[in-house]
Amino acid sequence: MAAILKLVQGSREWLDHRLSTRNASETPIVLSCSPFSTPYDLWLVRTRRKEVHVNAAMRRGQELEATARAAYEAQTGHVMQPLVMQDGSYSASLDGMTLAGDVVLEVKCPFKGKASELWQAVAIGELPEHYWWQAQHQLLVTKASRVDVFVFDGSEGITREVVPKPESWEMIHRVWETFEKYLQTDTAPPLCERDIHVRDDPDWVAAAAAYVDAKGVSDRAEEGVERAKATLVSLAVHPRELGGGVSVTRYWKAGPVDYKKIPELGAVDVAKYRGASREEVRVTVVE
Repeated sequence: MAAILKLVQGSREWLDHRLSTRNASETPIVLSCSPFSTPYDLWLVRTRRKEVHVNAAMRRGQELEATARAAYEAQTGHVMQPLVMQDGSYSASLDGMTLAGDVVLEVKCPFKGKASELWQAVAIGELPEHYWWQAQHQLLVTKASRVDVFVFDGSEGITREVVPKPESWEMIHRVWETFEKYLQTDTAPPLCERDIHVRDDPDWVAAAAAYVDAKGVSDRAEEGVERAKATLVSLAVHPRELGGGVSVTRYWKAGPVDYKKIPELGAVDVAKYRGASREEVRVTVVE
C-alpha cells in the first residue's frame, strides 16, 4: 500500500528523498528510452558526482504546473491534489491526484505548444514511449485506474489517458534492480550512444590533430625501444651486464595470487573492501 509523504516538491527534503528511491520520472532513463538523460548520467546524479541542472524546459514546466492543473480541473471537473507517494522503494511525485485516488495527473508543457511533437502525437491518440513508462511507474505506485497526461500550451490543453498494464511492471522492477547494483557497487553503467558528444569546433580539432601526431611519434619511439631492448636481452648472458650506459639484469619475481582459488575467501564479499570508484580518462586515436 502506497504512503503519502509530507514533502514539498522542489524542497531540499524532496530532493534528498529522490536520491534514495526509484522515481517515476527516472524509469524511462534506466530503461534507456529517455531522450533527456542516460543511465550513466543518472548514476552520476544518484552518486552525488553531479547535480541536476534545471534547464529552461524544466523551469517552464514548474512555472506553468499550477496553471495547467487549474485548466485540467476546469476541463474535467476533477479536483487534483499534488502528492508525493511511495510504495516500498518506488516513489512518484504526482502533479495531481483525485481525492478518491483513482486518477493521476501528469502535466507536460512543451515549449512549442501546439506545434510540438508531443502535442501532435497526443492529438492523434499517441504518446511517446518514455512518457508511457513514466505513467506506468505512477500506476505501479498509486494503483490508480488511469493517468491523464495533460499537454498544456499555456492556455489550452489536451489529454492522453494511460491505463495500467501490470504485465509491464516486471520490466520496471528488473531494470531498477540492475541499476541498483551499479549504485550499490559504485560502478558506472556502460556508456550508450547518447553519452557521446561529437566535437568539431576549431580548438578541439587542433588539439586532436596535435595528439594524433604526437601519439604517432611516441608509438614509433616505443617500437624502437622494444626492438633495442629485445636485442640487448638476446645478447645478455650473465645475471647482470653493464655497458654503453645500459644495465641488463635478470631476476625472479613471485607470481600473482589468484584469490579466486582460495577456498576460505569463497564466502567473503570483497565488494565491501573495495575503495571508492574514481574517474579515469582514456584518450584513443579513432581510425
